[in-house]
Amino acid sequence: MFGFNKSKPIVGLDIGSSAVKAVELKPSGKGYRVVAFAIEPIPPDSIVDGAVIDGTAVADAIRRLFENTAFKSKDVAASLSGNAVIVKKINLPVMTEADLGESIVWEAEQYIPFDVQDVNLDYQILDAGTGENAKGTMDVLLVAAKKEKIADYTGVIARAGRTPVVVDVDAFALQNAYEVNYGIEPGAVIVLLNAGASAINVNIVSGDQSLFTRDISIGGNAYTEAVQKELNLPFDAAEQLKKGLPVDGVTFHDVQPVLHAMTENVLLEVQKTFDFFKATAASDRIDRIVLSGGASRVDGFAQALQERFGSAVVSFDPFRTVSFDPAKFGVTDPENIMATAAVAVGLALRRVGDR
Repeated sequence: MFGFNKSKPIVGLDIGSSAVKAVELKPSGKGYRVVAFAIEPIPPDSIVDGAVIDGTAVADAIRRLFENTAFKSKDVAASLSGNAVIVKKINLPVMTEADLGESIVWEAEQYIPFDVQDVNLDYQILDAGTGENAKGTMDVLLVAAKKEKIADYTGVIARAGRTPVVVDVDAFALQNAYEVNYGIEPGAVIVLLNAGASAINVNIVSGDQSLFTRDISIGGNAYTEAVQKELNLPFDAAEQLKKGLPVDGVTFHDVQPVLHAMTENVLLEVQKTFDFFKATAASDRIDRIVLSGGASRVDGFAQALQERFGSAVVSFDPFRTVSFDPAKFGVTDPENIMATAAVAVGLALRRVGDR
């Protein structure tokens, strides 16, 4: 999808709703190694449903992150998700890339629920429609993101003293990280499921192509809020309990039923996503579900997924082939970092001038 580009590295900055994470990579042999890594929490409700609500708090967190002097590059790649981003596979008559470039805005108007003047558009030809079994049509992946949302994210990065050079989509950053670590399996249908604090990004891929993406607006915070409500606890105490740490006479055993009930709600949304995919795809097969994101570590989540969908469920290791020394970066819980770093790693693989 991107190859090994040895031009100037950039920092992958994953601006999540509970923390910002940054990774800088350097080519090393046939792969990469992490030369800088940091994570910084952001105050609750600074980012809600992917929208920056408190820009000052987010910019301050990014600034603190980069006080870590191991980061050499000032250039940053960030990514978006949620309802301000539309990703659609569209079918068009075969045309040259130049003609497509000229007509994409007009074509996009038919598929995007926003005014086309309010979005930035990008596209990738998936199938040029020139093969042996061509039917006179081509498949194009269309991506549209609201300019206002892009400006919010690039604005907080600039306020933190860095230069935003690439704005990607969470689902594609995840795919970049997956391809570098696991390679490309032609024919296999793999679900990349990234469960964050406020949303779950789903990218269903086959080979090097994204077949279907969807962002589900439910995540780890929904578990915390359910525990908070059920046991009448403050948010911080509920968050600790969710992670398995006992709080003031309440044990983890007391909260497990609440967590498992919330997982059922989440699985209903995942089921809808898979149903949408199967209704539009040539195959209804799913070979493997690859899990990342902090909420993927909630008690029983991976097991419930496997039982519900009958597909193998594995944890995404974004450092499987990317060399990373946790001790060097003061990381005391490598498993948690492994779960939450995939998007930042995928962004750090980008280069200035990438599409």
